[in-house]
Amino acid sequence: MQLATMAWRTLMRNKRRSVITAFSVAFGVLLSVTFTASGDYAYTNMINTSAVMGLGHLSVEHPDYQDTPTLDKRLLDAKAVQEMALQIPGVTGAQVRIMGQAMFAGGAKSVGGAFIAIDPAQETPAHNIFLRTLIAGQCFSADEEHGVVVGAKMAEKLNLRLGKKLVFTMTDTDGELVSELARVSGIFKTGDDSVDGSVVILPLALVRKGLGYEPNAASLVAIFLDDHRKAESVRGMLARFWTQNKEIAVLTWQESQPDLAGLIGVDRLFNYLLQFLVGLVIAAGIMNTLLMSVMERRREFGIMMALGMMPGQVVRLVLLESCWLGILGLILGVIITTPWFLYMATVGIDFSGQIGEDYSAGGVLVDPVMKFRLYRESAMWIAGAVFSLTIVAGIFPAFKAGRTTPVENLKQG
Repeated sequence: MQLATMAWRTLMRNKRRSVITAFSVAFGVLLSVTFTASGDYAYTNMINTSAVMGLGHLSVEHPDYQDTPTLDKRLLDAKAVQEMALQIPGVTGAQVRIMGQAMFAGGAKSVGGAFIAIDPAQETPAHNIFLRTLIAGQCFSADEEHGVVVGAKMAEKLNLRLGKKLVFTMTDTDGELVSELARVSGIFKTGDDSVDGSVVILPLALVRKGLGYEPNAASLVAIFLDDHRKAESVRGMLARFWTQNKEIAVLTWQESQPDLAGLIGVDRLFNYLLQFLVGLVIAAGIMNTLLMSVMERRREFGIMMALGMMPGQVVRLVLLESCWLGILGLILGVIITTPWFLYMATVGIDFSGQIGEDYSAGGVLVDPVMKFRLYRESAMWIAGAVFSLTIVAGIFPAFKAGRTTPVENLKQG
């Protein structure tokens, strides 16, 4: 306790230098929060947006569907899977869907694309971005067996409008081509031209009948979570339901959407690298300050050691000074970072003018407004990393202070 008090008083003897060093630590906190919080927001937004584009945070499907997503790979009792998933804490929704490729024709034109067959009685805009971004009409009802929702770009390509006929052709479970007729009940616009020009929403019952599926069969069950970080733990709970069933696979979003997972992984790696380089610069400044302080006080250390202070106590004294700098820097960091964080968390910075109209990366829509979101573990990691950095920066000056003998210190003082 006496050493801690002495260390604090030593820092206060040169308040200007101590405050400047503490502000460098605080600046490091500000930068770390900016990099980490912007990443937490962007990654969470991309993962959640990707989930509502079809596959969910987890997907329960046939084991071979991921490698060869053909329509003959299906779950025979998707309804039972859905009911079991909804019993798990943290699961906010479970949607039965059929997903595949088809040809779509309107009049004399035709284009290839992907379809998602849904049950309109259960689907909600919260779990389906296409229903959330309707710009004309509405989703077909449960009684409307031949309704269809198309993207704005596809409607433009095929000259479609509300009420117009659309013929779609797909391959059934026997490998035969089957065609069905539907009428456009709604048009969506997500903002991603590739999605708006290729995705069509179809009625689940109509597609089941056309493909010759069993009454409860589907390609997959898309499961949605209140927090995407729970995906692995929920996957473990789901897997326990079907330990003996080799016809069912449970995939997290990282496995079902590897391109997105890879994009986030690379971006996060560069984020950490940038923070590491900034940390090195700040650590060098802290070490320089402490080393300068040690060199100026060599005579003082010599007197202390001549009066009976052990070299180890001198080392601890300088380390405690570094510790106080870390605490002071963290406090100042919280003070200067809080207003910036609150502004960015609520308002953010809109980059839509610079990005353009197509806000997508890796096939996933990206929010053009940069905002902050900081998870508790991220905040703890930042505090721990910054504090540890100040301690590490003080190790060399501390050992420098404790290595020389009292006679040498007195001579050089």
